[in-house]
Amino acid sequence: MIELTPTAVEALRSAIQATSTPIAGLRVTAESGGCSGYKYQMGLVESSQPGDFACKKDGLTIFVDPDSADLLTGTTIDYLNGLDGSGFAFDNPNAKSTCSCGKSFC
Repeated sequence: MIELTPTAVEALRSAIQATSTPIAGLRVTAESGGCSGYKYQMGLVESSQPGDFACKKDGLTIFVDPDSADLLTGTTIDYLNGLDGSGFAFDNPNAKSTCSCGKSFC
């Protein structure tokens, strides 16, 4: 459903190791809003929500809510670290267009 690049896996593992609470996985959603219609939301969670789809990638569990599944299927999440800053980037084959910051899509 969702792919993670090796640098994204490394960044997520570092974030999980830095937290003091048990982490079940990464929750990724597409919510209404943002410049282009939908915005990406993601965060480490202690448990899944009812109805979540779950997939494992390199030992990490990714949870996607049912409303976001069709919008996010096939998305690759990368972690970029460069002169312009660092953060997660989304390559979503379902997006018809994106805003200039890359954090929202339609």
